[in-house]
Parts: sequence; structure tokens; C-alpha cells
Amino acid sequence: MKQGLGAEAIRVKGWLAAHQWLLARRAAQFAVLALFLAGPWLGYWIVKGNLNYSLTLGVLPLADPYVLLQSLAAGHSPERNALIGAAVVLIAYFLVGGRTYCAWVCPVNVVTDAAHWLRARLGVRGGTKISRSTRYWILAMTLALALITGTIAWELVNPVSMLHRGVIFGIGAGWFIIVAVFLLDLFVAERAWCGHLCPVGAFYSAVGKFSPLRIVAVRREQCNDCADCYAVCPEPLVIKPALKGADDGIGPVILSPHCTNCGRCIDVCSKHVFAFGARFSNRRKPLAGVARQAASGNATAVEVY
Repeated sequence: MKQGLGAEAIRVKGWLAAHQWLLARRAAQFAVLALFLAGPWLGYWIVKGNLNYSLTLGVLPLADPYVLLQSLAAGHSPERNALIGAAVVLIAYFLVGGRTYCAWVCPVNVVTDAAHWLRARLGVRGGTKISRSTRYWILAMTLALALITGTIAWELVNPVSMLHRGVIFGIGAGWFIIVAVFLLDLFVAERAWCGHLCPVGAFYSAVGKFSPLRIVAVRREQCNDCADCYAVCPEPLVIKPALKGADDGIGPVILSPHCTNCGRCIDVCSKHVFAFGARFSNRRKPLAGVARQAASGNATAVEVY
């Protein structure tokens, strides 16, 4: 009988080790939220503001560079703190991978993950096909909207901003948009919002295109083709080149900017194929032609670095 997703990893590594990165992500997401809530709820103002702009300990400004970009498109002149805050965030997400924001900080990720979990439990199959490039068109349209209206109008309906502000200050009618995102992912298309539509994810994928922190298929030769990593990954298209590209001379590093560095492929793999690493460890395999000759005894394969 077919085992459940990640069952072999749980048997080999134990439940905690097979969920360590998922638990770490949830801890990070709720810790970020707790820092913002400590002020209005408990009177401890560690962080003032929201994900769009905040001031930590009254000293460190942090600003969403995507919101700043909309503001610039709208013709606004940002304050110095906003520019500094956006620069800090850009540098941080460049280093750790732009879409790390999606998996480790964004509050909507909890909503869409819940929809994905329920979709699997209910056995919902198929759905509408949405091109992943759609999120880039939406990103362009939000900037065009700011340019035309002279406002950051998108942030009035952006589910990410609405949910975070709403949890802190009261969400009201914004729940309709959050519920709509949940139902979209549950019934219309798998991972529709985060994987295909969200312009925030599109923006941060561009930010982290050349980031050094990557997930690496360090032991890809041990893969037993269970496909659990594909099933659990929010962007499964990023896995195959690094996992199965050895014969084509492709290195083991997941280089796609769409990867969210969520670590779930590490969790569910019983063979310890994946690990966090650096893009600089992307050693290429022998050239295909030379490798074939070496296999036939006519030449010696030469490693290309």
C-alpha cells in the first residue's frame, strides 16, 4: 500500500526532523507577527508599524521595497528613512533569496498552505491552469496603476498588506479577500495565489535571482524517485534541473529564483538528498559527450568546474 507523503522520512528521521523546516518557518512567521503585536496589544513597542514600513527599537527603519517602488511610480518623494529601510530589506533578501520572504515572513503563506493541506485531504483534483508568468503581468499592472492614479492603490486590496494590517489593527471587510484567496487555492487552482498570481512574490523572485543562499541536491545520486519533494514543494518546477540534470551537466544547486527556500524538500526526503548550501557549490558534471566516451572506454572523462 502506498505510504503517505513524507512517511518514509518520518520513519527514518523521526517526526520532528521530518518537519524541522516547516516548524522553523511557522515559528518565524508567528515571531514576526508577535513583534508587531507586542506594541498595540501589550504596550511593548519593539516594532512600530507594519510590513510596509516599520521602525525597530526606534532606530532601525525597514521598508517594503515593492511598496517604495509603487510610491516612486506614483510620483511621491520618499523620506530618507524609507530609502534606508528599503535598502536594508533589499540587501537582506538578496543574500538569503528573495522569495524567502514568501515562505518565512508573509502571513498569507499560512492561509495558502492551509488551503493546500485541505485540498489534499479532500482529494480536490485538477483545476484552472494559470500561467506562472501571470504574476509578472500583475506586478507590471500594479506599477502602471500607481503611475496612472498617483497613489499606491494596489496596497488597498493587496492580501498580504491587508492581512498583516488587519491582524494588528482590525481587518473588518478585508476578511472577504483573505477568504477569497483561501477558496481560490482550495477549489480553483493549486497554489493559485502564491505560485501564479501574487505580485509580491514576483517582485522578490527578481530580487533574489542571484542570491548566494540556495537549496542543493547534495546527494542526488541517492534519490529513490519517491517524488515526495515534488509533491510538497510550492514551486515543483525548480527541483528537476538540480535533482535530475547530472547527465546534462547541470549542477546540483537549485538556481531558480522561484524557489522559496522553504526547506520542505529537505524535510520529506528520507535519503537526505537536499540541504541548504551556496550557489557557488554548483559543480558541473562531465560534458555529456566526453562522459559517454569514457563509459565506452575510448576516453577519460574530464571534470569541468
